[in-house]
Amino acid sequence: MKIEQVAWEDPDAAVLRARQRTEIAEIYGTPDSEPGVPPSAADSAAFFVAYEDDGIPVGCGGLRALGDGTGEIKRMYVVPDRRGSGAAAEILRALEDWARGRGWHRLRLETGDRQDAAVRFYTRAGYARIPNFGAYAGAASSWCFERVL
Repeated sequence: MKIEQVAWEDPDAAVLRARQRTEIAEIYGTPDSEPGVPPSAADSAAFFVAYEDDGIPVGCGGLRALGDGTGEIKRMYVVPDRRGSGAAAEILRALEDWARGRGWHRLRLETGDRQDAAVRFYTRAGYARIPNFGAYAGAASSWCFERVL
């Protein structure tokens, strides 16, 4: 597996983000369940795509700067048939390494209360539940996590 930093507009990144949004819409029964401002090229600090050895894109994840050495993980996703392959852990490692390289000392994220696999993954990776922050404050279906790098 290879992890590559790509532009937000990269076609593989766009397809993976669209698949992630479709899956989330199915889980929550609405095409727009995100309480905050959706990430975009304008506010994406970095975006990564995981590729199989044959060049097939299988996952992605990005970062948004929150200030004061803190970043937010956005659009973390692995295609269903590659879950459990280690792709998510490699993407997360790339995000954390990139953040450390910029002097960031903390990463936060939001996931939903119906995304048990995501909660388990982030908890195993050392992320701890925190009070909802920013646009997620007051969003009952949002669960926020943080890890000090």
